[in-house]
Amino acid sequence: MSMYLSVRDDIIFAAGYTTIAEGLKDLNIKGVELFVKKDDTVTAIAPEDGKTRLNIADPGDLAALKRQAEENGVKIAALCMGNNFNAPDRQFEIDWGIRTVRAAEYLGVPAIRIDAIMSGEKELPLDERLRLVSSAVKAILAGTAGSTVELGIENHGYQGNDPVFVKETLDAVGDNRLGLTLDSGNYYWRGWPLSRVYEIFEQFAPFVKHTHIKNIKYPEDIRETQREMGYEYDKYVSPIHEGDIDHTRYFAALRKAGYDRDLCLEDESLGKYSIEERKANLRAASEFFQRQIDA
Repeated sequence: MSMYLSVRDDIIFAAGYTTIAEGLKDLNIKGVELFVKKDDTVTAIAPEDGKTRLNIADPGDLAALKRQAEENGVKIAALCMGNNFNAPDRQFEIDWGIRTVRAAEYLGVPAIRIDAIMSGEKELPLDERLRLVSSAVKAILAGTAGSTVELGIENHGYQGNDPVFVKETLDAVGDNRLGLTLDSGNYYWRGWPLSRVYEIFEQFAPFVKHTHIKNIKYPEDIRETQREMGYEYDKYVSPIHEGDIDHTRYFAALRKAGYDRDLCLEDESLGKYSIEERKANLRAASEFFQRQIDA
């Protein structure tokens, strides 16, 4: 199996498409990441009878989702969770994770993106944050023992973009079913110099279960400086193929590590462009990565 292209469901709609199936066909991309809301629903791939959302905890809806994917030649590359492992009801977050893993197993989805962001993360000491996240992940893994579905914690937000936190979380859980959803733009967003971003790619590539791909174009004189987190992101976020991050280096690190799943486009600059320009930018990114895959 080789790497292939996917795109986040939200990005498809931001580009002006009315359904996931329509967007994937027009962009010539076969994979999609579906965001799972806390009510267990995802966006339908090809809505039927006006039903735009399907509940993956409901057997009928889950079967309908699988059928829609098969009939439209769509591969559900990953499910995406916006969990909070320091929520007042932590047990809900764990149970929700277990339900999502079981749904992914049925759908043949190999990985679930889980979120590193949690309430209070900037105030709590590192040891406590590690305990909260690792204990919740361990509970989800224990509740789905025997499953082949893996969890990829995204380098997202304050603590998720701290390589020390990421490494110590992986060590604390100590289970090969936990790895990363390695977002190519988020470490740069966090303020790390560009050369440090490439070092982090190499460090964590062996642990990657899923990917997000975005880019930022900063003025040349600050690319190698340590910037404040999220520095003028809305201004400098860019189309994937135009930013500072050399994605041939990201791709090479993944390939060297033996990664063989999706490259998930998450262009967060779309709001700067017209609908046709948004589609053109996604196509340009798609064509760039397809050339890397083909080579």
